[in-house]
Amino acid sequence: MKDLGTFSAAPRESKPLGLKPGARPKSPEAPIAASSAAPAVAAAAVRHVTISIAHAGQRVDNFLIRELKGVPKTHVYRIVRSGEVRVNGGRVKAETKLQAGDELRIPPVRVAEAPVHAQLTGEFPHEIVWEDDHLLAVNKPSGVAVHGGSGVSFGVIEQIRMARPGAPMLELVHRLDRETSGVLFIAKTRAGLIGMHETLRDKSGDKRYLAVVKGEWVNDRQHVKAPLAKFTQKDGERRVEVNEDEGQFAHTIFNLLERRNDMSLLEAELKTGRTHQIRVHLQHVGFPIAGDTKYGNVAWNKSLAQQGLKRMFLHAKSFAFEHPVTGVAMKVEAPLPGELARFWYGG
Repeated sequence: MKDLGTFSAAPRESKPLGLKPGARPKSPEAPIAASSAAPAVAAAAVRHVTISIAHAGQRVDNFLIRELKGVPKTHVYRIVRSGEVRVNGGRVKAETKLQAGDELRIPPVRVAEAPVHAQLTGEFPHEIVWEDDHLLAVNKPSGVAVHGGSGVSFGVIEQIRMARPGAPMLELVHRLDRETSGVLFIAKTRAGLIGMHETLRDKSGDKRYLAVVKGEWVNDRQHVKAPLAKFTQKDGERRVEVNEDEGQFAHTIFNLLERRNDMSLLEAELKTGRTHQIRVHLQHVGFPIAGDTKYGNVAWNKSLAQQGLKRMFLHAKSFAFEHPVTGVAMKVEAPLPGELARFWYGG
């Protein structure tokens, strides 16, 4: 039998364009504007990057999206299609896999300058609950995005890259909603990333969440299987709904832990990993999550705020899995945040 470990908190070269003063760069060397709305831009020259072992096997588009921070994905795919991105001197497709030792040509692009606070480096501000040579797990706070975008200049992954500028690779293994706290995995090696993606795809891992819901949950253990589909509201807000015709299969198991004051504390087991799955499944069966501003009960949330709950009560408490490199059976846990523990248990 394999050991079971439970872990808690512990703590290129650039080539000059060679333009004469006042001359304009010619296509395809001309910088591509990342956004017409950007208040300021910084133009880069052609770069030739040698692919390291850590990035071997990564798709060209994914490598560029990470390398060209601040450049919209549409521009990344445009420079690939136009042939301005080359590997070992030849044209490539977005899905081309990079190999160790490949020389990747990256054309000059204009990227929006990052806000001053995003340019700063320093200590990583979040708790790392477990780490080895291939992976690390963060106890992500509520209100913090996992990555920049959609009006957010930076997230957890940008923060840890700034704190560890010498790390050969740091990539998100999965995502958590901004409002959700708890275990978030980041890969430090290609083997760790690919292995964890296989674990998630094969559903061989065991992800558990804690949620407080409105109402008295009846069954000790209940399966919810309801297909989920994404849609966009008239105001542009993106949401998810149960949709029998267009939705993707989604399966959550809920275990009753406690009941009090017309509320219930549940443990959720994710059998699939759809966007907003737990939140929409609980709304669908009539038990909205406390503090959920997107799918919850507005009047109840206002009452809860007066009682001290000013965030959504959804926490990714643990993830049990077989380590993709060492093969050791593991369980990584993140303690319940103080504001949630005080709300439910008092004190």
